Amino acid sequence: MKKSFLVLLVLCVVIGNRGYSQSRLLNRVAKSVANDLLGQSDGNKNEPEPDCASDQAELVFDLGGKLQLMYSEVNIYVSEDGSLLLRSQVSGDYFIAKDGVTRGPYKENDPQIATFRHPEDNNQGEEDPITRYKQYITKSGDKYLITFNGKSYGPYAIINSFVVSKLKTKFAAMVTQNVLMTEDESKKFEEELKNAKTQEEQIEITKKLAQQMQDRTIAGGTVETTGGPQLVTNISDAHYDLIQAQGGTLSPDIKYDDILIRSSYKIIDLHGKTLFNLEPETSSATDIFINSDNTKLASFKYGTLTFADKTSSSGMFNPYLTRVNGQVYLAYLYYSPKRNAIMQNKIPF
Repeated sequence: MKKSFLVLLVLCVVIGNRGYSQSRLLNRVAKSVANDLLGQSDGNKNEPEPDCASDQAELVFDLGGKLQLMYSEVNIYVSEDGSLLLRSQVSGDYFIAKDGVTRGPYKENDPQIATFRHPEDNNQGEEDPITRYKQYITKSGDKYLITFNGKSYGPYAIINSFVVSKLKTKFAAMVTQNVLMTEDESKKFEEELKNAKTQEEQIEITKKLAQQMQDRTIAGGTVETTGGPQLVTNISDAHYDLIQAQGGTLSPDIKYDDILIRSSYKIIDLHGKTLFNLEPETSSATDIFINSDNTKLASFKYGTLTFADKTSSSGMFNPYLTRVNGQVYLAYLYYSPKRNAIMQNKIPF
């Protein structure tokens, strides 16, 4: 321990008196010594591989090679086309891996990383659909229009949720046709109240709004009379029975190039067919996956992938469905201490 400390001290002095290029190299050595002192590592070949490791896995990011990054200091994200994005928490640089090639570094505003969702984004079900899918959703007056594969839908007062299948062949949205007050009208009302000079003016503005809402109620333009959120999709003969689904949310990630409904107790397709009833431990999973012929189910939670037959594998992250040469796979990533690299394995699914 004393020897390591002395080496680190000498290196710090040397670095302080050297040029930039030499200091970068010495910084890496110093960091390695510091990691030994702290019990950390940039990759330890003596550490066991995770349970999910496979001899068939592909190397995605070699952290100890060109990148010179620590596993604990990176974030990794998956694009819709299967590309992988790595972000250094230290430098803020981005690297992209696709088809066995790593490119980068890129900065935050580089168009090369525009296809990836920002690391701070929420999951798809919580993110504002109008922001995320602005290539499909446009504003028309006080309402919104959906344009998908050359066909228009709407206008709608609210787009509650919107999802697109993996190959962008299908979409589904929950929309509200009319509301008592649009977002623009609400902002206008607040502004008028703010600018009112007397209490009498505020009362008159409020009365005017109340009369407007009453007129719309009589005309049948309330959320209640239009049935609340309704399903809009290009999938033929589709419907969404909120009672049957017991609530639920639209998801394009459960089945490859399809859109299903996930509720707390079951997975339903958009024709009302229950594909799987979910056991309590499965319903709480972060992700659920179903194969193309609806015969297999896998759930992911806390780094562990569990199949319907109760077999499981742990130590992984970022599972997702992909297709290669016509075959659908359940892919996942894991960190290999032996290779100091991010690996990707694909299971036929």
